[in-house]
Amino acid sequence: MKPGDACPCGCGYRLYATSRPSPFRYFVGRVPIQVTFYYRQQLKSAGCDNTYTAPLPEGVGPGHYDATAISMFALMRYGLGLPMYRQAAMLSYLGVPIAASTQFEIVAKGAQVFKPIGEELKRQAAQGETAYIDDTQMTILKQMRTNSKRTGTFTTGIISNREALKIALFFTGENHAGENMKKILEQRSPDLPALIQMSDALSRNFSELDADEVVECCCLCHGRRNFVEIVRSFPDDCRLVLESIGRVYAVDKQVREEGLSPSQRLALHQEMSKPVMDRLKAWMDEQFEHKRVERNSALGKAISYMQNHWDKLTAFLRVAGAPLDNNVAERALKKVVLHRKNSLFYRNAAGAAVGDLFMSIIQTCQLNKVDPFDYLTQVLRHASAVATNPGLWLPWTYKETLMAEAVPPGAATPA
Repeated sequence: MKPGDACPCGCGYRLYATSRPSPFRYFVGRVPIQVTFYYRQQLKSAGCDNTYTAPLPEGVGPGHYDATAISMFALMRYGLGLPMYRQAAMLSYLGVPIAASTQFEIVAKGAQVFKPIGEELKRQAAQGETAYIDDTQMTILKQMRTNSKRTGTFTTGIISNREALKIALFFTGENHAGENMKKILEQRSPDLPALIQMSDALSRNFSELDADEVVECCCLCHGRRNFVEIVRSFPDDCRLVLESIGRVYAVDKQVREEGLSPSQRLALHQEMSKPVMDRLKAWMDEQFEHKRVERNSALGKAISYMQNHWDKLTAFLRVAGAPLDNNVAERALKKVVLHRKNSLFYRNAAGAAVGDLFMSIIQTCQLNKVDPFDYLTQVLRHASAVATNPGLWLPWTYKETLMAEAVPPGAATPA
């Protein structure tokens, strides 16, 4: 049929083309890793016994694993949390058997290419305006301990905001979040103001940091959570607290919708949120002064938490750009939790370092809306250039670098 033909139903009218096409999606399953065998002819000399092998096609080799294969292994393992032994089982079902140990050797070798990227991310994260940090437990089976008094092993997640960029960093070992943050801040420019650091109220997040290095902020959601857990036992009291905090978040939502600057956001919170928080603080003080609440009760402990950390919980009322909560770091650590659920542990510190590096890069790509598979592949294909100038191969710069390489010297840059 074509426009102008008579309608097949017999109505007597003619057909015409509509402006809206009819989409149809058709999905095809493919093996994540494919293997191709090249049977090359060999010629052997009858006199000197030399053997000559036909060359491989252009774009194949010299190694057995293309950059896309390495990227796929890393992305499935450290981006999706799929253990390598499960990848090996899946690939075996699909006719491409690759042992888990072989996969890790390939990924660990590829990680060497990304080390300059990891160091550059740390350097740039140190120059950020705001950082969100948190810890979660992680196990390293063969851990060589340097601190005999410490028995735990942790993964620290740090999300640093620098202008419009977000940088994710992960560190697994004996150190707590504050100690890892201290190492990052060693690279911070002395001309910059103190970093705004958001975390939960654990002392280990701040204990190693000097007072002039960071502006300490604590997560309002952690304080709110204490009241959510006991709302059935103390409905009226908890409702007052939750509604007050809800008004503060409503103001912050207004800030995002209107696209206000940090200074404008501070002024709006001081105008609209400060009276709410002042009334809340006065109410909490009255509960203990007039002995309406027992300090050792669940409600008393929830109120005490808010009182003990009030200055850090309300930093957004005094500091431009201070966030309300630590949800950014909590979401980032989901990658670590996914790894812990599926793989349970790292075998040694070297494996943990590989995991931290790839998780940092993949999470940074996702935070900046960059395709992690394409990014990993392009970095692997330009390993020598990356080692020379890693700043040109970050998730937010690599596409411009590729475009610049594609344009011959002296040629006009395409519009």
